[in-house]
Amino acid sequence: MAKDLDELLDEVESKFCRPDPLRLGMGEPPRGYGDTHGSDRNRAEAKEKLRSTETLKKEDDLDSLINEIFEEPNFDKKNFKLKSKSSGNTSVRASIQGLRKSCSPVYLGGSTIPFGIGTNTSQRACDHLRCIACDFWIVSYNDCMWDKSCDYLFFRNNMPEFHKLKTKLVKKKEARAYACQCSWRTVEELTDLQTDHQLRWMKISLPFFLSL
Repeated sequence: MAKDLDELLDEVESKFCRPDPLRLGMGEPPRGYGDTHGSDRNRAEAKEKLRSTETLKKEDDLDSLINEIFEEPNFDKKNFKLKSKSSGNTSVRASIQGLRKSCSPVYLGGSTIPFGIGTNTSQRACDHLRCIACDFWIVSYNDCMWDKSCDYLFFRNNMPEFHKLKTKLVKKKEARAYACQCSWRTVEELTDLQTDHQLRWMKISLPFFLSL
């Protein structure tokens, strides 16, 4: 791009800024000849015009690309939804809208406590928790508890593979087993996460654009 611009400027300068041989032969100095400041000014003006032209062309190309995207026959902004791989009965749109909201306070709970947005008036267990210590999503298993032999190395080596984790899961009605790669808990009743100072779990909300 820079090389093409220099060649074009040289061509402009040769046509409009350099002396005319015919005029030199007649003894009449060409207009602007010997005026180096005028030549530099003309060159700068020509360069600025070319830059403006290139900028406008890039903006037009970007507008065209955006228009092509929104004019695609399969693109529907209003009805756009993410496909869910889970087998739950909750719709995708409702699930995404729930992810955008924050639990306050953040509750953990046994299998009898439904997942949802936990508040002081709506006591639900928060899902989509993430550990800010190991950067793993929290997994949970209903009607199960962790065996007492569980240790840090077990979760470090086996998260998040369920077929490996299940070797330490014990059936227990109304309990819910939680774990990340560095911490694990068995919860049987509604529990405020803030009361467990060793856990570094927090509710993660998805970005706004996923709810379009």
